[in-house]
Amino acid sequence: MPTENTDFWKDIVANTTDNEGNKRPFISLAPMEAVTDTVFRRVVAQACPPDVFYTEFTHARSVTHPQAKFSVQGRLYIDPSEKQIPVAQLWGDKGEDFAKAVQEVTKLGYRAIDLNMGCPDGTVVKNNGGSDLIRHFDKAKEIISSAKTCGLPISVKTRLGFSDTKEFEKWIPFLLKQDIRVLTVHLRTRQEMSKVPAHYEFIDKIIAMRDEIAPQTLIQINGDISNAVEGLELAKQHPGIDGIMIGRGVFANPFCFEITPQQHTLAETFNLLRTQLDLFDDFYARFESRKFVALRRFFKIYVRGLRNAHQLREQLMSAKSTDEVRALLDDLEVRQGTDVLDPRFQTLNN
Repeated sequence: MPTENTDFWKDIVANTTDNEGNKRPFISLAPMEAVTDTVFRRVVAQACPPDVFYTEFTHARSVTHPQAKFSVQGRLYIDPSEKQIPVAQLWGDKGEDFAKAVQEVTKLGYRAIDLNMGCPDGTVVKNNGGSDLIRHFDKAKEIISSAKTCGLPISVKTRLGFSDTKEFEKWIPFLLKQDIRVLTVHLRTRQEMSKVPAHYEFIDKIIAMRDEIAPQTLIQINGDISNAVEGLELAKQHPGIDGIMIGRGVFANPFCFEITPQQHTLAETFNLLRTQLDLFDDFYARFESRKFVALRRFFKIYVRGLRNAHQLREQLMSAKSTDEVRALLDDLEVRQGTDVLDPRFQTLNN
């Protein structure tokens, strides 16, 4: 897949409009470990695609390491049917690893690279990556500089701080001075994880920092944004936001990227699961890197809020194959009916 010689983020901004053709902030699906692979990206695209997709994060060293590079092929695989090339997200702690990885990622056809400097996972932090970089400005600078050697636009996803929200007052200006194309800020600290509400009270100060230090850098906000409607309303309240990133919201509503929410039938929702099962079977045949158990985290998307949802989910979780899930789904459709409106998204979308 050849890399297009165009500016990825410039194209995103230029082509992002509302239903009346007016400019609006771009909306993205957050990079999520073991979630945003080619299979789930295509499921979301069938429901309603965001403006930007990201890959799940990939360790920079593993991209070219002789003993690991084959195991990460699935993480970075872009299916020819994908209409949108995702942004490749990399993590690690050594500039030399990124310098090698970005060259390989470029060969795979990616047009933009995101650097993970916000992951709160304990294993990642112990390996000096993700949010641990908030405590090591020198390493962060080295990584950004090394990633830029590929010539693709480089962005960073981070948090307000490691243990204290006040850390953003030094950390965010530091990142802005690195001349990155997009800065995505999850509005919590690493220590807060997702246990407290996102700190929207800091948005305007972050935008002011950008305007003063690096007006060319796009600011994307992440944290507690459930759907596109909420995200665009947040952007109206805080002029200067360029992008909105949605993560966990897609697990509550697979149609969350609709700018003008529509009503959906149960058949539409169930067919998304059927699509995911079919794509998973194809993915496994290609890479054998994801076992059936990896699908289980997605089942709640399709049954949450339905009558007897707990029982339905338990049945799905006990399945041992995609064919068993298909059989359960067929039975569920008979009992629930398929042409009726999905009651969950009538409420969510109105």
